[in-house]
Amino acid sequence: MTFLKKTDTRSEEQTQTTGLTRRGFALGCGSAAALLALGGTVKVVGSEALCRPPGGQDEDAFIAACIRCDKCLQICPTNVLVPAPLEKGLLNARTPTFNFKLGWCDYCKESHAGVPQCAKVCPTEALKLPEGAKPENVIMGKAYIVKEWCLAWRLKNCRICVDECPYDAIEFNNDGFPVVLLDKCNGCGLCENVCISMISTKIVNNATDRAITVKPTMTVDYLLAKESRSGGRS
Repeated sequence: MTFLKKTDTRSEEQTQTTGLTRRGFALGCGSAAALLALGGTVKVVGSEALCRPPGGQDEDAFIAACIRCDKCLQICPTNVLVPAPLEKGLLNARTPTFNFKLGWCDYCKESHAGVPQCAKVCPTEALKLPEGAKPENVIMGKAYIVKEWCLAWRLKNCRICVDECPYDAIEFNNDGFPVVLLDKCNGCGLCENVCISMISTKIVNNATDRAITVKPTMTVDYLLAKESRSGGRS
């Protein structure tokens, strides 16, 4: 799998300020006002859970320190980092999150010997790896399978996510269906990136996303609890 390196097309003055800058806040407020004027909606606060790059797992500390400088987005070797859209919440707007349709987080193992470049270039330590951090214990999210959209669960013999998972976090259960081993999954996103369910969307006409996606851990916990209450179906 080949990824193209992003080109740095912008430059901003580096600042050591921790917390939301006046400029960032003004940009967010201006964008929110424009969106509302166009009939859109925006959350007043950034309370929606998002998957964060390595080192951004303490959400309160991350939001307080991130200055939306885009340095992590520009340096990401797999192009998986993107700015969160405004509809995810005002405080979330333009903070880094993932788009696993574009790539996946390999913890910079291929390009920089396992040193996450996003955390390395962060000027405010909004992305700060704890001591002893490694891919297996930096949890960016968890993979979740919507069974109704999954080709393997619809007896189409797909096994791509099982074969591609670099952490052996997806396996076939006793009935031959893929399941996520939550204790092994770190939310790297490779499973979502390679999932072909939407390519075969004619099989599932009501699908709105790929059958396996990575979501914040708390979101997956909620979905699994809901699935359990409904008899094992998502």
